Amino acid sequence: MEDCKPFDILSVSTTVGSQAAAEVLAGEILGRRLAACVQIEQGIASLYRWQGKLCHETEVRLVIKTLPACEQALQELFAQHHPYELPQFLSVRMSASPAYAAWAGGEIAVPAA
Repeated sequence: MEDCKPFDILSVSTTVGSQAAAEVLAGEILGRRLAACVQIEQGIASLYRWQGKLCHETEVRLVIKTLPACEQALQELFAQHHPYELPQFLSVRMSASPAYAAWAGGEIAVPAA
């Protein structure tokens, strides 16, 4: 892992259009062991410009807790399974407590390089 501290967690957020879509995407992520946890938050109001139009939608946010080494594999999964043409993929590296990091590390299968 490039410059990765032992307690680093990567938090990735994305949005989808429905609870059902969020659960399907979370299931794909967890089924491949690319995250220890996916939190689903309903009722996000999103205002944005898309293809020249101003849009106002209600979305569902997923917050994915993973390891930095899984970032590329998650991006590839999004390319195949995310319902949006251009999915949001925002990632932030965070410091976790040793106990949380140990739990997460035990739940995640880091893809081979």
